[in-house]
Amino acid sequence: MLGRVLLGVALAIALFVAAGWIGSAIPRNSAEPPPLDGVQIMVETNGVHTGIVMPVTTADFDWRPVFPSIATPVYGEQPTHIAVGWGEREVFLNTPTWGDLAPRTALRIVFAGGEPIMRVSHYVRPAPSVNYRPVTISRAAYARMARAIAASLEPTGDRPRAALRAKNIGRGIDPGDAYYAAKGHYTLANTCNTWVGDRLADGGIQMGLWTPFAGGVMRWIEPPPA
Repeated sequence: MLGRVLLGVALAIALFVAAGWIGSAIPRNSAEPPPLDGVQIMVETNGVHTGIVMPVTTADFDWRPVFPSIATPVYGEQPTHIAVGWGEREVFLNTPTWGDLAPRTALRIVFAGGEPIMRVSHYVRPAPSVNYRPVTISRAAYARMARAIAASLEPTGDRPRAALRAKNIGRGIDPGDAYYAAKGHYTLANTCNTWVGDRLADGGIQMGLWTPFAGGVMRWIEPPPA
């Protein structure tokens, strides 16, 4: 009996992975040459999560009124860029390493999903690399993507947006990161990488139709020249 259950679980995982890879290979948006006058963003990855790196302020969008944490210096300098990612609240706030992921939390996410939050990292002049891949998009596309990202946050009315506090800061969780309440429902079908893929598609970037895995997002973003 146990063997059949394990076989069923293994088959379900294999089917999910295959579906995710196939879904990420189906393109949405057409491939466009970079505009001469645009905004350079970056798509970041650590192999599991992805995020969108953007200038703190441009003529098209200013993130400072949206995220109060931008006012805090990073190693004595004001941030020039932010990176945004959307994910499951318990994992982002209270799970510094995969070894800290409680089995009950993992099972809850698999079967019921979870509450999302937005993580904001603060950078000073980040350099392009294989894990921070630059993309230039038009100013109109950038403004459209930025508005879609901001719309993923829970509204606060006239009150300033308050950051949520993470545990285990300094042990797997960057003390320079801030977390904010977000809209939506995190599930295995609607992951952090699905959200990033959707937001990049909002910005006109060619992207897979369904991107639950980091590799499904990054397969569409070319690394910078060596």
